[in-house]
Amino acid sequence: MPPGPGMVEYRAARRAGNSGYACPDTDWHAANEVKRGPDDGFLHAYYETSPMKLSFIGLGVQGKYLAINLAQAGHDLMVYDLRPGPLAELASHGAKIAGNGREAGAHGEIISICVLDDDQLRTVVLGDQGVLAGAARGSIIAVHSTVEPATIALLADAAAARGVELLDAPVSGSEPGARNKTMAHMVGGSVAAFARCRPIFAVSGPNVIHTGPSGTGIRAKLAHQIMVCLNMLSAYEGMQLGVAAGVSPEILEQVVGAGSAQSRIGDRWSKRKLHAQAREVFYKDLRLCLKYAHDLKLPLPGAALAQQLLDRIVILADQP
Repeated sequence: MPPGPGMVEYRAARRAGNSGYACPDTDWHAANEVKRGPDDGFLHAYYETSPMKLSFIGLGVQGKYLAINLAQAGHDLMVYDLRPGPLAELASHGAKIAGNGREAGAHGEIISICVLDDDQLRTVVLGDQGVLAGAARGSIIAVHSTVEPATIALLADAAAARGVELLDAPVSGSEPGARNKTMAHMVGGSVAAFARCRPIFAVSGPNVIHTGPSGTGIRAKLAHQIMVCLNMLSAYEGMQLGVAAGVSPEILEQVVGAGSAQSRIGDRWSKRKLHAQAREVFYKDLRLCLKYAHDLKLPLPGAALAQQLLDRIVILADQP
């Protein structure tokens, strides 16, 4: 696909150091970037280094570090949470504090939300003092929470009626990924909205994947979580067999790391410690996965077994 009108001039201006040259034909670049990656380093750098007015709601285990990353990247960030502790920490990084979701919605060109479940998300977006009560036309809501696909569809329709686009942009990586900027984002929504948000998501990790239209990001995340939980189950049962047979967990970890069973979960199993909230997230996510599979009339007996054994799995993961 050739560059659109004015793109050659834009590239030349960027190479000459003229940062004031207006970016032309961003629709062309949005589509081209999604299909082939950021092949124009100058234009990609322009997006990455331009400060934006951002809002972030939900400063829990993951959300706090995702928000800190945005503040440290130099964006004009406003945050909202019900807990004073993380708000104070974000303020120390230069973030502004919102009094409610409406104020956060009014501030941000992009409003990121990372709350625990469907009920919290609906309240944050649709409540009288929620994001949509304040968000301007043309702004984007990015939902990082893992929730039901039906909730995403409901909120996307409500947002569209107000001239706001909602991206389902769930994440994988937990607290270490957010802290170390290795998060993965799976994003459903329009090509143009994805391209606009991509540099913001990339602040917290290089893997930002456009999964397709609205709703595909959360569906991909549910499929991903099935695989995570079954991987945990296989690590649990393999470790049980090895230890019962007299093989030390440390040796088993070496064996798994060198063999065909190697995986991220297998690599870290003997060192894994699950935060209390992270455990609750696993329970919640697997329940959502099985409910969605039921809606699709798709039997998932392995995932159902993992759900039955999840208590044992997380207990083993927390052992010293």
